[in-house]
Amino acid sequence: MPKPEFVHLHCHTEFSLLDGACRVKDAVKRAVELDMPALAITDHGNMHGAIHFYNACKAADIRPVIGCEAYLTSASMFERTRQADGTH
Repeated sequence: MPKPEFVHLHCHTEFSLLDGACRVKDAVKRAVELDMPALAITDHGNMHGAIHFYNACKAADIRPVIGCEAYLTSASMFERTRQADGTH
């Protein structure tokens, strides 16, 4: 029976603006150890690590999946409205 393939599609790296802690080289190394055929990068709000990630994956013979966790809003980022609880 073939081994099931698993790929992380929600992975934040040190380039993520809010919660990234995993270094690209460590994530790729671990993916190799786990025989993952691919790995994704989905850092918050930017794609600063995309080329670094792509190169690290290609060097390890892993397919890079490049993404970004973006935020959408109907208001302008310059618009500040006070919520009912007094927070912004």
